[in-house]
Amino acid sequence: MTQHLLERETTARPLGGNPTWVRTFARELAFQDWFIATYFVIVLAAVMAGTGGTAAGHTESVKLVASDMVILAVGLALTRGGILTRGTALSQLVYRLTLLGTVFASYFQLRVILPAVSSRTVDAQIFAFDMRVFHFEPSVAWDRFVNPQTTEWFAFFYFGYFFVLAAHVLPFLLVVKRMDALARFSLGIFLVFCTGHLLYMVVPGYGPYRALADQFDHQLSGAMFWDLVKETVAGAGAQKDIFPSLHTAVPTFFAIFSFRNRKVIPAFRYTWPVMAFVTTQIIVALPHRHLRGPDAGHDGRPRVRAGGRLGDALPGACGAPPHLGPAHVFEQMRL
Repeated sequence: MTQHLLERETTARPLGGNPTWVRTFARELAFQDWFIATYFVIVLAAVMAGTGGTAAGHTESVKLVASDMVILAVGLALTRGGILTRGTALSQLVYRLTLLGTVFASYFQLRVILPAVSSRTVDAQIFAFDMRVFHFEPSVAWDRFVNPQTTEWFAFFYFGYFFVLAAHVLPFLLVVKRMDALARFSLGIFLVFCTGHLLYMVVPGYGPYRALADQFDHQLSGAMFWDLVKETVAGAGAQKDIFPSLHTAVPTFFAIFSFRNRKVIPAFRYTWPVMAFVTTQIIVALPHRHLRGPDAGHDGRPRVRAGGRLGDALPGACGAPPHLGPAHVFEQMRL
């Protein structure tokens, strides 16, 4: 089924060249196209119905989401709509950059969007839940281990998240030729990121570093990597993104995906143990730094499992319904 999905020929025609272009264009859209479009519709609806922030913040949030939707629509029209010649490197690159770019860009917009959606925080409720169920809160319990050496160690891995993200996404974006693996990887990434962004709106908060500041005896201090982390979080962080933790979910997804596909993609035979180790350090880094919510160590895992399973199933399933009829999930890049 997946092979059939990847090899089917498209019937899309350029805009204006066929009176049924819109209907044909809709048939060419794959699952991830509909999924990401639905994601942005939900974000826009949440902003429009939001009760937090200022009028200026609401206006800016609407403009940001609307610009994402326009970029997505134009990119899909150019590629799925056949305006760009199907099968060319330009068409393939525009399609991949459109989907990945809009989803990733939306994270950096959350620092404006989340306050506009709601001014509430649930830090106190999450803390009460942890104390009631687990009888301890990790960042408070581990405060005694905080010193400049441990802080710098975990800051190194926390900051390394961005390199881990680039090291996995860019090869799949540009050079991976196994289309079945690319389909699973991409769908998993979209599911993890988009679901995480939406849940940030449901469970907003600032994390222990702010909510439990009076319970810490040791100040965080380090060297180069700790300074880089502080600057990155202050300059680009969403601020109210405590649950679920993409910083744990994404590396966990990479580690599991690398292990499961080590026979499909030879490089993973050597990288999956490294990725597994790095993931454990990133997970431990969150409560150590007091910068995320109490559940940072485990909140991403159910979403990772769901993303991985759906990522396996959907590339084939999406080719079956005639009314969806996508020509493929992703075409092979021919640079």
